[in-house]
Amino acid sequence: MDIFISPAYAQGAAPADPFGFFLPMIIIFVAFYFLMIRPQQKRQKAHTQMIGALTVGDEVLTAGGILGVVSGVSEHYVTLKIADEVEVKIQKQTISAVVPRGTVEAA
Repeated sequence: MDIFISPAYAQGAAPADPFGFFLPMIIIFVAFYFLMIRPQQKRQKAHTQMIGALTVGDEVLTAGGILGVVSGVSEHYVTLKIADEVEVKIQKQTISAVVPRGTVEAA
């Protein structure tokens, strides 16, 4: 039966190399940090700065796709004017982007 499968012979036990065991895990952690964790932290920091810099008159896009003009800013909420005499109050965190002025058509 040795035609198809070559026999395996036991060898002497070599001392375990702890660095060789942990090296792949360290490399994977470093790769995850630079490919996933660090870019997400940068995006979160940029979003927090954008939210902190909101002022009355800015034109924004919400996560739900609503375009509006900021008509009021408080600590946690923003009031958006989305049409004539129509204002909605939303959480600041739902704002996804500040769009260039003139994007929202003046009513």
